[in-house]
Amino acid sequence: MKGMSSLADLATSQEDFVYLAKLAEQAERYDEMVQHMTKVAHMVTDRELSVEERNLLSVAYKNVIGARRASWRIISAMEHKEVATGNSKHLDRIHRYRETVESELTTICESILSLLDDHLIPNADHGESKVFFLKMKGDYHRYLSEFKNGKARQDAAELTMIAYREAQDIAQLELPPTHPIRLGLALNFSVFHYEIMNQPAQACQMARQAFEDAIAKLDSLGEDSYKDSTLIMQLLRDNLELWTSDLHEHQQAVGNINDVQLEDAA
Repeated sequence: MKGMSSLADLATSQEDFVYLAKLAEQAERYDEMVQHMTKVAHMVTDRELSVEERNLLSVAYKNVIGARRASWRIISAMEHKEVATGNSKHLDRIHRYRETVESELTTICESILSLLDDHLIPNADHGESKVFFLKMKGDYHRYLSEFKNGKARQDAAELTMIAYREAQDIAQLELPPTHPIRLGLALNFSVFHYEIMNQPAQACQMARQAFEDAIAKLDSLGEDSYKDSTLIMQLLRDNLELWTSDLHEHQQAVGNINDVQLEDAA
């Protein structure tokens, strides 16, 4: 089975690998898309990635990691169900299967984090690209903190906070409140506060501030980013309403917080 590997062997320029990445995306072969865009990132040494290149890289990794995150949630739910029912017959198999998925998650996260630290962030010259890649760094440390335990989880959470804060500082100085990357950062940072840090008040405050700041400048939003920005604003509002409702329920009956699937930005 040589198909795609033979095509990759014939590729010699970054343009070739970008084309192969687009081809892999259309075929929904995201692992190969990651391979092609990783080669592009290594080949581009004298400039930052273009908007198209960085978006292709982000889409590739987002789909690869997203499939494993979904698998991990399903397997973990099955494991909890078996524990709750006292059925130990399949627990060992489920546990080992979960560990396999966690190993894959770790490998993917470490791969993109290495690429970000060694190439993408150092080569980022403009505020927009710096925020984009620092947000991405925070995202993949956050994904690690979703399933790690003990000190490993604490370290991942601390690195998430550092990356998001650095991105936030730059975004507030160089990007308007309606910019989709700034809004996406606020969305994911607030999810981190809610889901990982167990800080619902901070999550609500951050989501509300980002939403209100964007609403105040909505008239200046350009047509090119209107769809992306308003979509993220809707996600911010949805999460805010959900979290506010959960906080109210928690105040009335401690511990009675709904199990929710949080939305985050690519």
